[in-house]
Amino acid sequence: MRALALVLLLAGPVLAQRPATPPPELDRAFEALRDAPDEQGAGLVEQRIRQLLSARATPSATLLLARGQRNLAGNHPEEALEDFDAAIILAPDAVDPWFGRALAAHLAGDSAAALRDLQQVLRLEPRHWQALQQLSVWQEESRNTTGALRSFEAALAINPRLRGGEARLRELRRKAIGEDA
Repeated sequence: MRALALVLLLAGPVLAQRPATPPPELDRAFEALRDAPDEQGAGLVEQRIRQLLSARATPSATLLLARGQRNLAGNHPEEALEDFDAAIILAPDAVDPWFGRALAAHLAGDSAAALRDLQQVLRLEPRHWQALQQLSVWQEESRNTTGALRSFEAALAINPRLRGGEARLRELRRKAIGEDA
């Protein structure tokens, strides 16, 4: 409720100020990520993509996102859900609130809501490798190793230099083939 009250207080003047991310720059950044020569270069491009995606959120939504992240880090998923809900109201086209709410919902034990929110992240930005990575983890937890493998391969197609990516890919392939054999 506290986050909703803050949203109602701030929503009027802020909604009209939503910054727009120029799609060509984001497209170029994703191309650079795919073509990065090493992990260090990919890390720099990842950071720029996060900045461009974050620019879709209003300043008020950004504050709510930061509070939601603190609540997640403090293992307070219910409070984080309130913060992310409020941020979504302010910036429904921003991926960060949806992604944060997915993580909070999963931590709160609501896997169905978490998956719906990850789907929304991927509707808004189909190249969101972190959402695909997270989906892979959750699929593996639910013993859907074939789905986990496909999701992780999709994440690697977008970001081939993921830290630990090759080792995870080998492990998922081993598990998926072992189950299918």
